[in-house]
Amino acid sequence: MNNKTAQSDLKTLLKFSTEDLDKLHIFHEELLKFNKKYNLISKSTENNIWHRHILDSAQLIKYIDFDDNLSLSDMGSGAGFPGVILAIFNKNPSFHVKLYEKSNVKCDFLDNVRRRINVEYDIFGDYKYEDISSYYVVSRAFKKLEEIIRISREIIKVNHKLIILKGKNAEQEVNKLKTYENFMYKSESSITDPDSKILIIEIKK
Repeated sequence: MNNKTAQSDLKTLLKFSTEDLDKLHIFHEELLKFNKKYNLISKSTENNIWHRHILDSAQLIKYIDFDDNLSLSDMGSGAGFPGVILAIFNKNPSFHVKLYEKSNVKCDFLDNVRRRINVEYDIFGDYKYEDISSYYVVSRAFKKLEEIIRISREIIKVNHKLIILKGKNAEQEVNKLKTYENFMYKSESSITDPDSKILIIEIKK
């Protein structure tokens, strides 16, 4: 998929506005600039950022109600996927987006982007898992599913919904979760890769 097709999908399928696209263009430029010096994303994906990273992250909006006046935490936000993309789409000042990232370099990048595109989100560097407390908890290329579930169930103290982007081994990772009773999840197909899945898991405390 080329960049123009990905951008068209953002507007037509996911309803990103023209202003959102303008901010995503700035984000894209800053990412390429930082990536020359720091390894924020794989060099091999630089020519496919709009599809591989931006559109892939943006599809999560289908599972989030931004009118809820709740909050969203991105575990291991890295270069801002999916957290920054979701923050750009969010238009509700009472819905808070929180990015958790331990790398100082990546936190500096996220702060630079926040200032350049004038989008609200909080950055938590050098965080502890106990700091995470949101209804929506998202992750992409973070940890194995079993470890995410362990952190979620043992550390996050409130009812929450996990929304996790996973690759072709998603079902295999789910099948390893035999230690958790009453484990309920929904698996949705990714719009960017037929072999990838989006796992939506309700965690009740």
